[in-house]
Amino acid sequence: MSWGSELWDQFDNLEKHTQWGIEYLEKYTKFVKERSEIETNYAKQIRNLSKKYQPKKNSREEEESKYTFCRAFLTTLNELNDYAGQHEVIAENLTSQIVSELSRYLQELKSERKSHFHDGRKAQQHIESSWKQLESSKKRFERDCKEADRAQQYFEKMDADINVTKADVEKARQQAQMRHQMASDSKSDYSAYLQKFNQEQNEHYFTIIPNIFQKLQDMEEKRIERIGVCMTTFADVDRQVLPIVGKCLDGMTKAAESIEPKTDSKQVVESYKSGFEPPGDVEFEDYGQAMKRTASETSLSREGKEKPAGKSKGKLWPFIKNKNKLMSLLTSPHQPPPAPPATSPPSPSAVPNDSQSPKQQKEPLSHRLNDFMASKPKMHCLRSLRRGLSLKLITLNSHVRNLIEGSGPEDFSHLPPEQRRKKLQAKLDELNKDIQKEMDQRDALTKMKDVYVKNPQMGDPASVDPRLSEISQTIEKLQFEVQKFEGWLAEVEERMPSKSDTQRRSLYETQNNTAVSNNCAQDRESPDGSYTEEQNSETQVKANIAPNPTSTTPEFDDEFDDEETLPTIGTCKALYPFEGHNEGTIAVAEGELLFVIEEDKGDGWTRVRRNEDEEGYVPTSYVEVYLETNAKDS
Repeated sequence: MSWGSELWDQFDNLEKHTQWGIEYLEKYTKFVKERSEIETNYAKQIRNLSKKYQPKKNSREEEESKYTFCRAFLTTLNELNDYAGQHEVIAENLTSQIVSELSRYLQELKSERKSHFHDGRKAQQHIESSWKQLESSKKRFERDCKEADRAQQYFEKMDADINVTKADVEKARQQAQMRHQMASDSKSDYSAYLQKFNQEQNEHYFTIIPNIFQKLQDMEEKRIERIGVCMTTFADVDRQVLPIVGKCLDGMTKAAESIEPKTDSKQVVESYKSGFEPPGDVEFEDYGQAMKRTASETSLSREGKEKPAGKSKGKLWPFIKNKNKLMSLLTSPHQPPPAPPATSPPSPSAVPNDSQSPKQQKEPLSHRLNDFMASKPKMHCLRSLRRGLSLKLITLNSHVRNLIEGSGPEDFSHLPPEQRRKKLQAKLDELNKDIQKEMDQRDALTKMKDVYVKNPQMGDPASVDPRLSEISQTIEKLQFEVQKFEGWLAEVEERMPSKSDTQRRSLYETQNNTAVSNNCAQDRESPDGSYTEEQNSETQVKANIAPNPTSTTPEFDDEFDDEETLPTIGTCKALYPFEGHNEGTIAVAEGELLFVIEEDKGDGWTRVRRNEDEEGYVPTSYVEVYLETNAKDS
């Protein structure tokens, strides 16, 4: 059905309908544009979510990457980021393939519609003008006919009147003839205009208007077809990204299926295994044997009274009530000791203790604990148990603090043996990769230099020499680092006990169980695990420092740490003042005399005592140590 033949008289309604069609197309364009904005915002929010939960660039990221569930979650975040990218593709395609095209098409559609209705209005104005001319000629013909009739009647009246002169009759006759001529001319004009109007009207309603309406009909059909195409594109844009979205979802599923609980639980062992051996059984201490010894043999004779064994309740270190004194006992410095003042002369003790100088690498406390756990079973009394637990807590405390602060020595000495070995091995692997990379660059530059030598026009061979020299220096530095870390790694591996050593040590402990339990209460403990009976040097120095000391013998009761004190193995003199701000240290003044109760074990610190209640660590390079003969031999 054609609009031109069926709707020839509906010009105004067609104008309204086509305007509504354009407005509807604008409405659909706005809908697609808002959908595109929603997809863009959704993709942005998904990307922000993925970025928010991405692991931070710190040491924790390396730890998390070891676990399968962490790697699976990271893969899910990456796939989610790709998923967001597909929604961005949807937004871009909606904008480029629909919104932009419809916006341009709308401008063309409005312009075409305006042109068609302009032609229609022009045709209507023309037919209306022809109609007006026809009406005007018709009215003029009517008026002339009436005038001719009146003139003819006046002439007949004058001709019948005998009183009218012949001249008046002739004048009336001429006037009637003139009016008849004018009526005849008006009739001719009216007939011509009528014929012209009928022709134009026929052309208007059967040719011009149908053509204009047909164009409007074609325009409307194209508009409707374009909306259908856009709706199809609207669905195809989503359908095009479905395969990639499916791959993203498959990647998330595959990542979830890659999680291995057994592997993760095994990784916990690899991450936190210290390499220490579990402590052996606590031996029985026969305090009845101590009561049978003479006053010269007992370690308590210098206190003036014996410790009653009846108050012992069999409680070990974990049940001590005095927590403050316990923490002061177990606390030791968690950082290397400071260097001596630059303006002061070097310490005389720096010569014999050169390996313990604070400028050199120190043996970590974890090694001391490892030696303690792997040494021969000479410490089996409660005092040795307390010392071993103290060292272990000191090492663990330092390890935790370094993990929290994210820093540590270059040789990873703050870590337990097993973790230190792994860190050193990882560092060696990294250095070897850097060396290989530099060597590859050197080989490439060498080949380039050979090409320049053979073909000087390609380049100057001397221009490569500075870079080769720089690479050689870098390789030398890296090789030096490798040697340094290999030395530390060898040291760690030597200190780590093997399974055969552990079995032999367990057998030795079983065979010497009884002998050790009988002698543990009689011996005095030295810092390296040996024992001594000498007290003469301690008594002599006490007399020089404090002529009238007031000392009390602690009771052997529930607070076991108040009863047992470490023995004195020598004396020392402070060469420099030390403020002792760190936890576990003690402040000393220059020239002050102190008792040595624990010598330097390789960490640069010496444990000293001022009196019965004040003791702590001082830098070894700050004091001059005088060990007793028995302590040196042991």
